[in-house]
Amino acid sequence: MHAVILAGGKGTRLLPYTTCVPKPLVPIGDRFSILEIVMHQLSHFGFRRVTLAIGHMGPLIRAFVGDGGRWGLDVNYLEETSPLGTIGPLLGALHTLPEHFLVMNGDVLTDLDYGKLLRQHMASKAPVTVATYAREVRSEFGVLDIQEGEIIRFREKPVFDFMVSMGIYGFSRNTLKNYAPGQPFGFDDLVLDLLARDQHPSSFHFNGYWLDIGRPEDYDRANAEFSTRQVQLMPGFASGQPSFNPCEIPEAADLRAMQPSN
Repeated sequence: MHAVILAGGKGTRLLPYTTCVPKPLVPIGDRFSILEIVMHQLSHFGFRRVTLAIGHMGPLIRAFVGDGGRWGLDVNYLEETSPLGTIGPLLGALHTLPEHFLVMNGDVLTDLDYGKLLRQHMASKAPVTVATYAREVRSEFGVLDIQEGEIIRFREKPVFDFMVSMGIYGFSRNTLKNYAPGQPFGFDDLVLDLLARDQHPSSFHFNGYWLDIGRPEDYDRANAEFSTRQVQLMPGFASGQPSFNPCEIPEAADLRAMQPSN
């Protein structure tokens, strides 16, 4: 099985943690990076090939991950020279991907079985399978329903329930073949276009552990919870296996040397 990890973003919402380190490499629990956890999980769930879409601080990610051999994975890279969104990086590289593959953000901490999701997608006729999660948000205010200038309903700080995308998807190459490469194209653009053509994505509902590490408070929570969830998040991990070492990240001078010349 083949996975594509989107790891090219600038991680601006996670500043100042991402000032010098790309978000997929920020450490979790003082031992592993987010990306290292994901690579271990993919290997555990039966994936053998990974494509890393990199951009911002891409040489750091490439230097740390290498060929993926330490996780039993064969890793190759897609380099973005400008931001292309969630789907855009894939469009120019479809010929390198199998008919069915996983796509995921590089900043997701979850115990979802990636292999199960992809196998469900492969067995379906859906153009895309989206891992979905139930969330609720409590309003900080009393909510008024107003009709023709009159208040007809009042709810004090109600809770709104809704389903969200986890940033993990099962894709088919055939779904993407008619979109033009080389321009920004997001997941929202794709879903809206598919719905307009009456091609409905399917949902892979998940109710386990999921944390989108997009804000400093999410990162703090991940670090606080990791020690009690390591076995859950890293099934089959042997204590002697290599783990994240900040010293393995090149110095700034080495990074400049790795940047492609103009």
